Amino acid sequence: MENIFHRVSIRKFSNQPVEKEKIEQILRAAMQAPSACNQQPWEFYVVEDKEMIHALSQVTPYSAFAFNAPVIIVPVYREENLPAPMFAQIDLSIACENMWLETDALQLGGTWIGIAPLKDWMEAVAEILDLPDNLKVFSLFALGYPAEEKPQQDRFDAARIHYMKR
Repeated sequence: MENIFHRVSIRKFSNQPVEKEKIEQILRAAMQAPSACNQQPWEFYVVEDKEMIHALSQVTPYSAFAFNAPVIIVPVYREENLPAPMFAQIDLSIACENMWLETDALQLGGTWIGIAPLKDWMEAVAEILDLPDNLKVFSLFALGYPAEEKPQQDRFDAARIHYMKR
């Protein structure tokens, strides 16, 4: 639970490369996520190529900071042959949260950059990565060793809790 209360969005990264073992551990955490009907619609593209990272950082008005990330993980999903394809994006959301929490547990930092459901952005990322037509881009996750420290906000708000009793 500690990572839930420690995780913050990190947008400044050091030049230190991220070890392959840590990337794999982050992806293991992502794939441990529950999914509708256990469909596991995900695949993950690990981008370390600087030219591709630069191109990905220009896809949205919110992704420019990713230019300096040593790694961008691109979670994608398929919809064919799934028992519940309408829940694929929700499945990916859970996987991405796991990915982010494991990133924090490994003393790395990152930020989730929303791509889906905006078709133009999804298509732009798919083109940069030359993805097969059956894969849909869900998001970008820029990560690396933090070059900034940020405290997490306490977001608890009791006024948003509503108990329903008889």
